[in-house]
Amino acid sequence: MTIRRKLSLAKPAAESGGDRIWRMALARAARDGLSLALSIIGLSVSRVSLGELLESLPDRALLGMLEGPGGMGLVALSPEVLAAMTEVQTIGKVTDRPVPTRRPTRTDAAMVSGVVDLALTGLEEGLASDHDLVWAGGYRYHSFLPDPRPLDLLLEDFGYRLMVAQVSLGDGIRRGEVVLALPAEGRGDVPVLAEPEDEGFTERLAEQVMAVDAVMDAVLYRVTVPLSAVLNWAEGDTMPLPLAALDRILLEGQGRRLAEGKLGQNRGMRALRLAAQEPVNVVPLRAVG
Repeated sequence: MTIRRKLSLAKPAAESGGDRIWRMALARAARDGLSLALSIIGLSVSRVSLGELLESLPDRALLGMLEGPGGMGLVALSPEVLAAMTEVQTIGKVTDRPVPTRRPTRTDAAMVSGVVDLALTGLEEGLASDHDLVWAGGYRYHSFLPDPRPLDLLLEDFGYRLMVAQVSLGDGIRRGEVVLALPAEGRGDVPVLAEPEDEGFTERLAEQVMAVDAVMDAVLYRVTVPLSAVLNWAEGDTMPLPLAALDRILLEGQGRRLAEGKLGQNRGMRALRLAAQEPVNVVPLRAVG
């Protein structure tokens, strides 16, 4: 039975964040761990029973048991994928030689276990803030299984999320399947989710800030007067101010200089014409009084 026929028995599942991250994690692991060009040309996602999972495995695939918080999982590499991964490590390139008909060995498993863990780590890290972390996070390579017959005893009889990636390796020289099966009901860590942003918060905050009264002082002139003279001031006393002070008036807020200008009139009211100056980091102000 072909892999396409086997997958037709399963129940399709909607693609989720974990499925999308797995595409990237698998390709990146092959690149970083083996210097192997791997691209995903198709990904089938389904929820299957244990029996359906066993029927969906490629013939003569390398079987790796995975251990994680939800129980045991499984990764299977078709003979074409295994051949490409071992070739780049032994002769430095992917060839189009016929795929060996022998069963995978523990030596084969040792050569690919590192890239499997690298892909699983990338999957977990990519889901740090995604709900799929509950079922996809925390899995690592555990052991090699030379024969698929004990799988129905090693794996628990419940639902599995099955992802079958159709992959191209070595710029299309080989094509094969990478099968990942993990317990569908996750028991892993709950992701740390960012609080949803209130889209209207910024506007409401700006509205409240802009409604706050800001008091500014117009400084015409500064003069130093002895305290004894100030104590003797009485109603009707005057203090002369230089006429030049009208040409240079400072605007200050809480003792900080905000702007400079010249006293004048506008529509019968006293006004201050601001002079050109270096920008000052201030918020817009609404005059009062």
